[in-house]
Amino acid sequence: MHPFASYVLRNYYKATGWNEDNLFTNLTRSSDAILDFNVPKGLHLSISKSPNALFKTTYSMNAMPSLNGSVGYIFTSCDLNVKNSGDVRFKDMVERFRVYDQPRRPEGKGEEWLAGERVDTRGTDYLMYGRLYIPTGRLDALYSTRLSANLQGIVAAISDPPSPLSAQANVSNLMLSLQHDVGKWCTEYTYSAEDSMWGIKALHNFGRIAGSGNAADSSQTPTRVGLKRIDEEDAVEGGLRGRLSAGAEIYLSAKEKSAGVSTGIRFSTIPEAKTPSTGGSTSIIIPPQPPTTITALFNPMLGHLSGAYSARVSQDLALSSRFDFNVYSYESEWTMGAEYWLRRDNDPDSELSSPAVESSKKRIHGVVKARASTNNDVAILWEGRMRNMLISLGVIADFSSQSRVKPIRAMGMELAYFSSDDSVS
Repeated sequence: MHPFASYVLRNYYKATGWNEDNLFTNLTRSSDAILDFNVPKGLHLSISKSPNALFKTTYSMNAMPSLNGSVGYIFTSCDLNVKNSGDVRFKDMVERFRVYDQPRRPEGKGEEWLAGERVDTRGTDYLMYGRLYIPTGRLDALYSTRLSANLQGIVAAISDPPSPLSAQANVSNLMLSLQHDVGKWCTEYTYSAEDSMWGIKALHNFGRIAGSGNAADSSQTPTRVGLKRIDEEDAVEGGLRGRLSAGAEIYLSAKEKSAGVSTGIRFSTIPEAKTPSTGGSTSIIIPPQPPTTITALFNPMLGHLSGAYSARVSQDLALSSRFDFNVYSYESEWTMGAEYWLRRDNDPDSELSSPAVESSKKRIHGVVKARASTNNDVAILWEGRMRNMLISLGVIADFSSQSRVKPIRAMGMELAYFSSDDSVS
């Protein structure tokens, strides 16, 4: 389940027209949602409130295994409607498998005029976030601002004062990030003050991007009429049609005197168009291809190779598998996972035209995720909504020979509630 601050940040990106999925950092987000989901540990409770469209507050408490809490504040320059936890779209609150939209060039907010006068003179949009942890005194801060239509800057800071009860050193850090997105290309420049690490990440999308033109696809152009050459082959039907993205990152630490590089590639399917019906004739509907994402990552310095395949095999079921291999140590791991959406039954008095339409109109009330790996690690997570409360309940088990006496490694439950005033539009 997304923390309230993360949910607000995603709404801020959506309101300002920024595409956070067009980053090399999020290249494997689709498979990570199924194979790397977080299971709550202990008992966690969070309550958030939106007094107005610009200001939000959030409070959290961990009751088990130790008692601690935090207080957070969020302020944005643009109006955000975060709704209530009882009526918010459930899929917006959980990390899930998705085939993301075709990348497009970000556009700045349009001009706003009122009575012949321009009223959008406030300048660039920004978001400020701060959270104080009690009783440790740790402080997290984030500042994100839109410098231009294609440029965004992010400043994140962590201040964790050393505790006399702990031997842990001060882990305070300052991180800077500058993101430049033009749709076809997206680059990110990062700096971490703790270890003086500089990094550059770039992602390139092959083919046309959204809004670049409405040129017809070559497969739709009429073929010439004539005799077939003896060496001419028939077109191969079937297969997955989609788009390809490739990227890389390079980082250098001046303090540690070390460097690294990694590359990645992603293939994502695109939805197939349906032939519209004209007049009274029956339309021919081409069955859409299953939403699929295939990713591969390689770190030549560490020798780590990872490949993942994820697909939605039905309306409510998505499957994913990943194979990790190290070319130096020959260590490998195979991870499998599934994501299944739970829906409520329809009103028996409602009249629906077909079973497919009936299934699509059922309201989602929960999701079940499960994963297992060759390292004997098994995790199960249920996320749902009970009245106005969002709930996450999960368990992690280890069935290796060393953990047969106590196979349950961690389990927990998370409760989240947030609301906004009726004045928020």
